[in-house]
Amino acid sequence: MKRYRLIVGLVSMFVLFVLAACSSETEETNPEENTGTKTESNTEEEMESSTNEDMEGMDHSEMNMSSSGEIPEGVKEAENPTYDVGNQAIIETDHMEGMNGAEATIVGAYDTTVYTVSYNPTTGGEKIKDHKWVIHEELESPGEAPLEPGTEVILKANHMEGMNGATAEIDSAEETTVYMVDFVPTTGGEEVTNHRWVTESELSPVE
Repeated sequence: MKRYRLIVGLVSMFVLFVLAACSSETEETNPEENTGTKTESNTEEEMESSTNEDMEGMDHSEMNMSSSGEIPEGVKEAENPTYDVGNQAIIETDHMEGMNGAEATIVGAYDTTVYTVSYNPTTGGEKIKDHKWVIHEELESPGEAPLEPGTEVILKANHMEGMNGATAEIDSAEETTVYMVDFVPTTGGEEVTNHRWVTESELSPVE
């Protein structure tokens, strides 16, 4: 009888041991699963943060929307511009936030060659690609226009911080009429004055 009780006791202890082990394994598994969930959530947050930073890097927040209105030496006024000085036109481009759809007043119209350029800012940071626009007269000793894509030039423009004096590469060239304009951003805020530059193809008549 005693032997029977001893066997029953051993079996009972064994069962309790197995149950305790299972319980312990379950408790250890759950924290790992929870940690995995948190890690995934953190990864999504990091990706979102990284995306926001990339978007900030691509915008023109450092761009000087307004200018003094001073015209680079050698720029010729357009003889027969589509939009005369004092006329209104609708901006049909989004060089930066608040431009597209804004009603502009023409301040000046000039016949020249405009370029899109890529350059490394003199202040450091990521390379600026396909910046619109720099005109021929805003290049240092550029020679005759138009310059071929791939030509290396020195910028004399200060549309953006770190632009003046930077070495740039011509991405594209176009002979056209460019305009200096005043406008109020569609996003609100103060009026932008003497903005350089908007090309003729980036404007449309006010209906």
